[in-house]
Amino acid sequence: MNYQTFEPHPDLQSLINCYWTLEVPAETDKGKQRIVPDGCIEMAFILGDDIKRYTSQEEFILQPRAMVLGQTMEPFYIEPTGYVNTFAVSFYPYGFANFVTVPIKNLANKETPIASLFEEKIARELEQKIIRATNVGQRIQIMESFLLERLNDRSTIDHIVRTTVDALLSTKGNAPINTILKEDLSKRRQLERKFAKQIGVSPKQLGKVIRLQTALKMLLNKGSESLTNIAYESEYYDQAHFIRDFKEFTGTTPTAFLDNETMALSSLFYK
Repeated sequence: MNYQTFEPHPDLQSLINCYWTLEVPAETDKGKQRIVPDGCIEMAFILGDDIKRYTSQEEFILQPRAMVLGQTMEPFYIEPTGYVNTFAVSFYPYGFANFVTVPIKNLANKETPIASLFEEKIARELEQKIIRATNVGQRIQIMESFLLERLNDRSTIDHIVRTTVDALLSTKGNAPINTILKEDLSKRRQLERKFAKQIGVSPKQLGKVIRLQTALKMLLNKGSESLTNIAYESEYYDQAHFIRDFKEFTGTTPTAFLDNETMALSSLFYK
C-alpha cells in the first residue's frame, strides 16, 4: 500500500487537514477493510476500480466515484474490487461547511455524490479534470482552485462552534463543554443545534472521536505500552472506559485491533 499526505495552500490550512493519496496494486489480497471514525469530512475521487461499501454483513453499495464522506460515528467496511487509486481532501471538522450551503448533518454516516452538493455541470467538470490530471501536484492545484473560488465568508462558521472545535482539538477531545461555554449552560442547546448544522455531530460525539484518535495513535505507535497507561494518558476514567469507547468506534478491542487484518487500512491512516 502506498499512502501519502500533502499540505494544503496557506489560505486553506485552517480548513483542510491534508490531501492524501492511496494506491494498492490489484493483485494485493485486500479483502474487507474496517474504517473507523476520525472526526473529519472527506471529499474523495476513486480513480481506480470500484470500491464496495458494506451496508450489512452481505449487502453493499458501490461508492460514488466523486463523493463527500460525512462525519461517521461507527465503523464500516469497504472492499476494493481491484486496483486502488484514490485522491482525497481531508477537511477539519468545521472546514467543509465553508464551501457548501446544505446542513452538514445531512451528510453524516453516508457518501454523497459531489454533483448533489455543487452545480452538476461544475461538479462533473471538476471530476473530469481530476481524472485527466497526470500527477498529484496537478490534482492538488485543480482542487485548490475549485475550493478557493467557492470559499464562503468564514464568518458563516459560528464563533462558538469554531472555539469549541479548537478547544476539543487542543485538549485531544477532553475539554468539558461546560468549561468551553464558561458555565453558561443556556448556550448549550444552541451549540448543539449549530454543531449539527455545521459539523454534523454533537460536541460530545466529536470529543469522543478526537480522544479515541489520540489513544489509537498511541496504540499503533507504542504497541508495547500497557492499555492502562494509554487510557491514563488519553484521560479516560479507567481502562474499562477506554476499552468500551474503543469497541464502540472500531468494533473491536485494542488488543485485537493490532492483529486484525481488516484493520490494515485504518492502521495505515492513523500511523
